Amino acid sequence: MDAAALIASLQDAVPGAQLESVPSIDLQTTIYAPADALPALARALRDRPGLGFTLLAELTAVDFWPTEPRFELVYILVSPANRLRLRLKVRLNADGAHVATLTGIWPAANWLEREVWDLFGIVFDGHPDPRRLLMPEDWDGYPLRKDYPVQIRKTPGTSQPLQVTEEEFRENVRRDRLTRT
Repeated sequence: MDAAALIASLQDAVPGAQLESVPSIDLQTTIYAPADALPALARALRDRPGLGFTLLAELTAVDFWPTEPRFELVYILVSPANRLRLRLKVRLNADGAHVATLTGIWPAANWLEREVWDLFGIVFDGHPDPRRLLMPEDWDGYPLRKDYPVQIRKTPGTSQPLQVTEEEFRENVRRDRLTRT
C-alpha cells in the first residue's frame, strides 16, 4: 500500500485529520500526523480492515532545536498480516511538547514513551506509569535535548596501561593460584 492509499484510508476513518505524505530515502512509507488526532489515527491504523498495524516496533524523538516545531516523534509500525511498515511522525512545539499516550492501543508504547519522556522531556498525557526509566529519579533535565548543558568544567581523565615486569607478572599469577586453593 502506498502513502496516498494509506492517507485516503486514514482520512476516511478520521475526518479532518491533516495528514501529509513524506518522501524518504529508504522508500518506507512515511506520513506526518497532527498530535491532537494521534489516538484516533492509531486506533484506525490498528483496527481498520486492510491496515492491521498491530505492532509498535519503535518510538523515538528528534530534537531540531532551535527551530520550531522543535520535536518530532517517530513511530515505527508494522502490519504483520499485510506485510507493511509505516513511519508515522508527529511534530511538537517546544512549549507544547505533549501528546496523548498510546499505551491503550499498543502496550509496547509503555516503556518507549517513558524513555522518550526521560531523555527528551516530551510528556505523554494519561500514561499509566510516568516514572524515569533510564536516568536516576533525582536527575535534572533531559539529556538528549540539544540545549542540555554539558559539563565543561570537568578535567579530562587520562589513563595509562599498567606496566609490570615479567617477574612481577609471574608473582601475581602465583599469588592468585595460592588464594584460589
